[in-house]
Amino acid sequence: MKMTHDELGKWGEGKALTFLSELGFNVLDKNVKLRKNEIDLVAIDNVTQELVVVEVKTRQTAEIGPPWKAVTRAKQRQIIHVANWLVKERQIDRDVRFDIISIVHNSYRTEIEHLRNAFAP
Repeated sequence: MKMTHDELGKWGEGKALTFLSELGFNVLDKNVKLRKNEIDLVAIDNVTQELVVVEVKTRQTAEIGPPWKAVTRAKQRQIIHVANWLVKERQIDRDVRFDIISIVHNSYRTEIEHLRNAFAP
């Protein structure tokens, strides 16, 4: 059964949360919104102790390229803006890292690619 765009996105975020937890990340929050912009996942990397802001991109095919390529510079700026607000709002005193989890999921396979330090402010 084919999922809608929104269903696929929610499924991908759940898969990414499980994936990060299994890697030893402490997931603090999901879907952090500031006006129209959103951060998919916020976690602590228990190895580096960094605050990790994660953008999750899920597609049913990689025909037009890997999902992470859809995180444009404009989208990165929106994520960085929300992250800056979050750090100030919650008075977080940690280094911040921006990761992307790129997922291709269909009836044949599920591929997960974790891009650490995918972009910087």
